[in-house]
Amino acid sequence: MTAAPSARPARRHPSRRPIEPTVLQALRSPRLLTREVLAGLVVALALIPEAIAFSIIAGVDPRYGLFSSFIMAVAIAFLGGRPAMITAATGAVALVIAPVVREHGIEYFIATVLLGGLIQIVLAVLGVAKLMRFIPRSVMVGFVNALAILIFTAQLPQLFGDGIPWLVYPIVVAGLAIMYSLPRMTKAVPAPLVAIVLLTAAVVLFAWNVPTVGDQGELPDSLPSLFIPDVPFTLETLQIIAPYALAMALVGLLESLMTAKLVDDITDTHSSKTREALGQGAANILSGAFGGMGGCAMIGQTMINVKASGARTRISTFLAGSFLLVLVLVLGDIVAIIPMAALVAVMIVVSVGTFDWHSIRPATLRRMPPSETAVMLITVVATVWTHNLAIGVILGVLAAMTMFARRVAHFTTVERRVDSGSDSDAAVADVAVAHYVVDGELFFASSNDLTTQFSYSDDPDRVVIDMSRSHVWDASTVAALDAIVAKYERLGKTVSIEGLNADAAAFHSRLTGRLDGAH
Repeated sequence: MTAAPSARPARRHPSRRPIEPTVLQALRSPRLLTREVLAGLVVALALIPEAIAFSIIAGVDPRYGLFSSFIMAVAIAFLGGRPAMITAATGAVALVIAPVVREHGIEYFIATVLLGGLIQIVLAVLGVAKLMRFIPRSVMVGFVNALAILIFTAQLPQLFGDGIPWLVYPIVVAGLAIMYSLPRMTKAVPAPLVAIVLLTAAVVLFAWNVPTVGDQGELPDSLPSLFIPDVPFTLETLQIIAPYALAMALVGLLESLMTAKLVDDITDTHSSKTREALGQGAANILSGAFGGMGGCAMIGQTMINVKASGARTRISTFLAGSFLLVLVLVLGDIVAIIPMAALVAVMIVVSVGTFDWHSIRPATLRRMPPSETAVMLITVVATVWTHNLAIGVILGVLAAMTMFARRVAHFTTVERRVDSGSDSDAAVADVAVAHYVVDGELFFASSNDLTTQFSYSDDPDRVVIDMSRSHVWDASTVAALDAIVAKYERLGKTVSIEGLNADAAAFHSRLTGRLDGAH
């Protein structure tokens, strides 16, 4: 007789991550495929006004931003390391390279995009993506909160600009009501898509005079073609475009890798940051080769795709780019009548959903060390003030490093004990011995004060420094130890350093030899 199978379901291992659906699984599942297709359509609709607006920021025709968004979204769907992430023309990249087109023309502008993509590939090969693990959680929270604020404030001109009709406000409110109420009834269709369709139909049916997508700029009517910039291949050209290309590469990679990490956290999955960096570089090269303005990961549209629409595979990213091209070339007249208020409502929902509200709850702030909260606030303020996520993240990381160094430096202590011939060594030598026990991590921040914690004149002729409870991390500590020994020797006293572990002893010997050689 065999035992009846247990009715209790198998327990899932707590450390096991959820498995993302693959493209093949999505193609075989009507439910998953429908979700990916509709998500791609929603993102494509949201990309159009953004791409046009970023083209205006960069000082180029709207078709440059639209073609760049199409090419980069399709390319990153195959080349990127983070499934479901949206890459297209962005404001951060537009701001960085805008001076090129104003001062040198469109040919140099495209050459800058091509060089920026090449630099990103080189940085990816050099392993720059691995630096992401050095970004603290407090900086990540600040990045997310600043992103939410920027997404929200970017909608304000559509709500409080000159000549905004009052009908915009009820349309936005209706869009918010649809997007917050529909998911409670069904999640079969993305709520943002339903809101856009219903509100567009209402605007057309009642002939409301409100700003539309068509008011943002003229949509292209032809496919992108190969574009080879007509610039001289000289050192002078490189000197013109290299600074902007490097800035574009760094800003684009930082935003893309931060967005990838954010999506990893939302979906509780892992992605290849090195592959993402390579994909971003290749996508920018393809964008420039077809007359695009270049870009990076779009955080707002990625949140629409992943959080609002529930997409998880590369299908949604590919279709976002494909739908974008079809919409502007084939259905341009229909897309042009979409009210901007509907898209504003979508982005407001995205900004509210993106903000980490848990991080500002009183209970959280009480539990969190003040330094962590300060780092988060520095990241938020710097990002919102400069409208540049890269600057905010860099300043946040520097603040986190400084506060960490200060906090760890205070953990180092020095204890002094004088034995007056009571132990065997002292008895043999018939002299008193001063014992110092150094406890803590020794590096540039903590070792600077190390030399001040010894009683040089008051100590007996023999001094023992016990390092068994400490660790030497850098040359500053070695120099501090050498300075302590030198001070005692000038007073005619003997010093011995004991208890260094093998790594610290080797490090000390190697650097001491170099310092002696330098002298």
